[in-house]
Amino acid sequence: MKRFIAVALLAAGAICSAPAQADLQPLATVKITQPESITLRQLKNRVSAYQKQRGALFTLDEKKEILDALVNERLVVQAAQQAGVAVTDTQVNMQFVQGVSQQMGRPVTEQEFAAYITQQMGQSLDEYMSAQTGMNAAEYKQFLKNQMIAQQYIISGKRDELQQTAPTDKEIRDYYAIHQAELVQSETLRLFLVIIRKGSDATASRKRITDVFGEAKQGKTKLDELKKRFSGDADLHAGDIFVNRTPQSAQQLGISPEALGELFAKDKGCVSELIETPTDFQFYVVRERYPAKLLAISDVVQPESTVIVYEFIRSQLEQEKQARFLADAVKDATVKLRTPANFQMLKTGAALDALLNW
Repeated sequence: MKRFIAVALLAAGAICSAPAQADLQPLATVKITQPESITLRQLKNRVSAYQKQRGALFTLDEKKEILDALVNERLVVQAAQQAGVAVTDTQVNMQFVQGVSQQMGRPVTEQEFAAYITQQMGQSLDEYMSAQTGMNAAEYKQFLKNQMIAQQYIISGKRDELQQTAPTDKEIRDYYAIHQAELVQSETLRLFLVIIRKGSDATASRKRITDVFGEAKQGKTKLDELKKRFSGDADLHAGDIFVNRTPQSAQQLGISPEALGELFAKDKGCVSELIETPTDFQFYVVRERYPAKLLAISDVVQPESTVIVYEFIRSQLEQEKQARFLADAVKDATVKLRTPANFQMLKTGAALDALLNW
C-alpha cells in the first residue's frame, strides 16, 4: 500500500466540487503560492478513483495515506508554479488525445472519441471518464495538467541522474530469459485503412471517399500512392494499421470477437465495404497476414517494424527505472516541502478519524 501511495502523484485521481455541505469541510491547506484547501469531498473522490482501480475498499489508515498523497501533490504543483514551470492547455489536450488514440488504435480527435463512446456504449464522454477514472473530462484534464507540471518540476533538477537509469545488457537478457514465453506475436493482419471525416459537409465527404474507394476496388491506384497523395490532409487518414487476433483488438475496433474472426478469414488484397460511422466514412484493404510465433530476442516486435525485442525490453526497463526514480524524487521533494510554512493540517486525531469513517 505504501508503494501505491508513494507513486500517487504520478497516478490517476479526481478533483471535483461537493453537493453536500459536510463534504466541503477543509482537511488541510497548502499555501506555498496561495492558500488552497483540500476538502473532504476531494479526498472521497480520490479514494473512489483508487477503488475503481483496486476493486477493494480502503482502511482508515489507507485513507490517511491518500490524504497525505493529496497534500504532497498540491505541494509539488505549487512549488512548480512558484518556480515558473508552466503547461499550456494545448499541451494537455495533445496528451489527452494521444491517450484516447492509443485506446482506439488509430489517430482520433476528442470529438471522434466522444462520438464513438456514445455509439458503442450509450454514454457521454463525461460519463465514460467518470466510470473509468472517477473524473469527468474537464477534471481529468486538470489532473493531467497538474501531473505534467509536477513531473517537469521534478525532472528539471535531476536530468543528469535520470539519464543514468539505462538498463544494462545483462538486465535486458535476464528479463528476456525469464519472460520469453510471454513474448509472443499474435496472428496479425496489416490493413490499409482509409478514413475521411464527415466534417460540416457529409455529402462532399461521402463523394470524396467513394471516389477513392472505387480506385482501390478496381486496383487503379497503388495504396502507397494514396497514402502519399493524402499526406498532410487533416480530414483524411490513409495508412497501414496492424490488427492482432486478440480480444483487446476486437474491443479497440468496436467489433465482436466473431467479427474479428471473419476479418482474419479474408484473403490478402480483399477490399472491405464502405463503412459509415457517426463521424466519418472508412474502408480497409487486407495487405498482409503474419502467423503467430514466439519471438526471439533479435526478432522485430511487430511485423514491418524496425524495433527488435532487445530494444523493446530495454525501453520497457528504462521506463520502469525512470518511474521508480521519479517516485523517489517526488518523495524527496515532498519531505523538503512539508514544513509548517507551506501547509497546515486542519483536521487531526479523533476529529479526522470521524470524518474518514465512511
